[in-house]
Amino acid sequence: MYKELINSVQSYFKALEIIKKLNLWKYFLIPAGIGLVVGLLFISTAYSLSDNLGAYISKLWPFEFGKSFVTGLSSWIAGFSIIILGIILYKHILMALSAPFMTPVSEKVEVYLTGKPIVKSDSKSKFMSQLLRSIQLNGNNLIKELAITLPLMLLSLIPLFGLIAVVLIFYFQSYYTGFGNMDYTLERHLNYKESKQFVKKHRGLAVGNGAIFTLMLFIPFVGIILTLPISTVAATIDTISKLER
Repeated sequence: MYKELINSVQSYFKALEIIKKLNLWKYFLIPAGIGLVVGLLFISTAYSLSDNLGAYISKLWPFEFGKSFVTGLSSWIAGFSIIILGIILYKHILMALSAPFMTPVSEKVEVYLTGKPIVKSDSKSKFMSQLLRSIQLNGNNLIKELAITLPLMLLSLIPLFGLIAVVLIFYFQSYYTGFGNMDYTLERHLNYKESKQFVKKHRGLAVGNGAIFTLMLFIPFVGIILTLPISTVAATIDTISKLER
């Protein structure tokens, strides 16, 4: 797993070379626009909710003793919760809506890596099938990720388990993000059930890809625009290498 994790991180450097060589930047316009709109929507919502949520949590403390501490803690809890949940919702919505535009990018990278042409199908039916599969996959992953993350967020409030809970949250966020990026390639080779088994077998690739994806989101402005396209190319490199074996 650890070797695959390192390989997936190295694939990001290879991705930049391939993007430049194949001149793929022009295919990033629509996904970048989707990322920008969805990202700004979530940022504005999070900003407006954080203070209100923190104030509501602090009101649950009925005593004057320790009021300032509770207020500060409440603001931290509110901010942390909104950031975590916001990232989860943002990335799955972005990946689902961008599927019909990211899949062609993945196809071009696959042809470059393998030298084998990809059989084309009816563009309209292909667009819908890609979108529906991506919505199904990201919807299922979203539910699973929330089911895992919410209990871990509660555990993170306990000093002894706080650091462990945060690490686990990041791990599962990375896994499901990498899964979504890898599926832009897997959808051409495996059905949905087989894709889940493939990603479980190569979870190191998924975690590594998703970890860089998540960290890149924190780069101001650029993160929400270019993270998905670059991550998709990197995931294609990793996925094709394993499929060919």
